[in-house]
Amino acid sequence: MSKKYEGLARDIVQLVGGKENVSNAYHCQTRLRFTLVDEDKADEEAIKAHDGVVGVIHGAGQFQVCIGPQVADVFEEVEKLVDTGAKDAEPAEAEKKGPFDRVIDFVAGTFQPIIPALSGAGMVKAVMALLVVFNLIDSTSQTYQMLNIFADGVFYFLPMLLAFTEAQKLKCNPILAAGVAAMMLHPTWSAFVSAGDPVNFFGVIPFTLASYGSSVIPIILVVFVQSFVEKWLNKHIPASVNLVFVPMLTFLVMGTLAFSILGPIGAIVGNWLAVFFTFLAENAAWVPAVLIGGLCPVMVMFGIHNGVAPLGPVQMAQLGYDSIWGPGNIVSNMCQATAGLVVAWRSKRDRKAALPGAITAFMGITEPILYGTNLPKKYPLVAAMIGGAVGGLYAGLTQTHRFATGSGGLPAVLLYIGGDDLSNFFNIIIAMVIGVVVTGVLTFFLSLKFEGKEDASEQNGAEDASAAAPASDAVEVVLSDSLVAAPISGEVVAMENVSDPIFASKAMGEGCAIVPTEGELVSPSNGVVSLVADTGHAVGIVSDEGVEVMMHVGIDTVNLKGAPFTAHVKPGDRVLVGQKLLDIDLDQIRAAGLSTETMVIITNTPAFASVKPVASGTVVAGEDLVSITAK
Repeated sequence: MSKKYEGLARDIVQLVGGKENVSNAYHCQTRLRFTLVDEDKADEEAIKAHDGVVGVIHGAGQFQVCIGPQVADVFEEVEKLVDTGAKDAEPAEAEKKGPFDRVIDFVAGTFQPIIPALSGAGMVKAVMALLVVFNLIDSTSQTYQMLNIFADGVFYFLPMLLAFTEAQKLKCNPILAAGVAAMMLHPTWSAFVSAGDPVNFFGVIPFTLASYGSSVIPIILVVFVQSFVEKWLNKHIPASVNLVFVPMLTFLVMGTLAFSILGPIGAIVGNWLAVFFTFLAENAAWVPAVLIGGLCPVMVMFGIHNGVAPLGPVQMAQLGYDSIWGPGNIVSNMCQATAGLVVAWRSKRDRKAALPGAITAFMGITEPILYGTNLPKKYPLVAAMIGGAVGGLYAGLTQTHRFATGSGGLPAVLLYIGGDDLSNFFNIIIAMVIGVVVTGVLTFFLSLKFEGKEDASEQNGAEDASAAAPASDAVEVVLSDSLVAAPISGEVVAMENVSDPIFASKAMGEGCAIVPTEGELVSPSNGVVSLVADTGHAVGIVSDEGVEVMMHVGIDTVNLKGAPFTAHVKPGDRVLVGQKLLDIDLDQIRAAGLSTETMVIITNTPAFASVKPVASGTVVAGEDLVSITAK
């Protein structure tokens, strides 16, 4: 499934400095997260300019490449190119990270990989609550109990999952770490705890009676110490007997420490956290929701959210609910999505990026709308942060909390069903509505100022350009029916079948692609050249009928830095249908291992009633390719 992302993955790995520069790599819901030996070796600008990349940020000691919802497929290919397992990082890596970045990086690396399991289990709990609310099952039935097993398995055995991911992060054996966690969850130990009788190891070492099911802090302490113990054993035990004695001694040493010292300390810290969370919920419940609701986008930009979000599962492990992260996060996400929708409505120019980004944000993935629209335009981000804080304030004042961990999208409202009534469910919906309304109103009124200025600036620029151009070059653009000709000869490919997912999604507009057989790109219409990329791989034409045609030669050919292309026009030139625009060295593109698929996209598709390809099979440059019908 991920084969179509081979080129993107290969380019990203190369541009971050090659596999030798990658100390570790993993992904979250939208980003590839690299720990680089030397971040100076990464070509950040080239990565940002790459098709399929939303943006690049630095945070929490990581080099983060924002991809979007398809990140898992991209990572599947990245994983084949780099060693994502444990290996020693160069000393330079540790020197570059400050203490704060190292803590955030550790927390993120431990908790991020288990988010899918927590989300899945959380949604099962939400389904259970709905079935009970609508009297479809009884809470005493075997069906309910089995569904509860489906959901609670992840939460009860959370220490084992955390042990595995933490061991990967600390570069010790994750299977041994999970084995130590399994000891702490063994039913015989649970029976000792339930019985309450003192347990003494060899009659000398007292084991403190504490239950570790669904706990977080104890296993984090245990595996942290295990990482040092295991490395010491590996260093001092001969390789010939290493396989037998290192695991045995690890279990003996860590089992003893886990039940006698580390586990009890972790349990005490966990109890302190429970007291703190309870105090916060009873005396200042509005603070976390306001801070997260208002500042969540900033946290995402700097990677700080990776250190704050795990407080939700930690609180849930202690109290059975999360009021720290969940409410503010979901309100913030809805506000960002709303700001993007308003931009899509108010700005025709930004609609093709803002609309799909807003839809994705409603599902809980905000990076595309954040980096593609809200952050660059600034005023939607400000409006979303204010709306998020106001909506978060309501959620905090009403002590709204969720009963399971999951995503921050619309489906996550089901996670707020629980307890004795539906008050949390209704309150989170009200908080979201408040945030959305405030954000929508603010974004609209701010757009009257900022979009107006941008439009005026563009209009003035157009008038200046018109005044400077010869009278014979002036073109009055009137939207009307027209036909766009094929700009190059070759085999026609439906847009949804091209190998680049961004083009295939038609996010940039309707059209089709041509696999060229000749290396000459010509004008598809009479009009004016609106764009010639610096690297020569893309040309834009605005036809006399008002059709904006973008021709993009090849996939990822921007990385060839113009070598295969020779441009014969420049922006502002008037061209006639069939006039040469580019000479293309197709062999050079193929030699680089890149696709020559040439996209012909009508970028102002929403301005027309219909945009339909009319050609199939083999087409010759100049023949009809796309039919345009005006509204």
